[in-house]
Amino acid sequence: MAVDILIAEDEPSILESLDFILKRAGFTIGSVTDGEAVMEAVRRLHPRMVVLDVMLPRRSGFEVLKQIRADSDQRNLPVLILTAKGQQQDRRIAEELGADVFVTKPYANAEVVGAVRQLLGENGGPA
Repeated sequence: MAVDILIAEDEPSILESLDFILKRAGFTIGSVTDGEAVMEAVRRLHPRMVVLDVMLPRRSGFEVLKQIRADSDQRNLPVLILTAKGQQQDRRIAEELGADVFVTKPYANAEVVGAVRQLLGENGGPA
């Protein structure tokens, strides 16, 4: 089953919030809660994009991003990096590894939905 967005987030309240706001915006969602599960889920669900938390158990978001960009079938998959750390170093690392967009927690719901729409080439639609 294909989904619009795969969310990789280990914090239940944030995962629930992202799931809610993105479904309300009209997207189909899949989710995983650790870094080890991301690539298997990408291959199984064929998401149009990934929302990837940096701080994940078992494999960091940076390691997962590196793996996505190294995979010939997935290297062009849009990735939005989500992190609680607003440090410039994290942003620089994410950009160097090929992240498409970087959003810092706490985030505004409209910011996440807007970034997702931008990455998927969609404008307008329900908010």
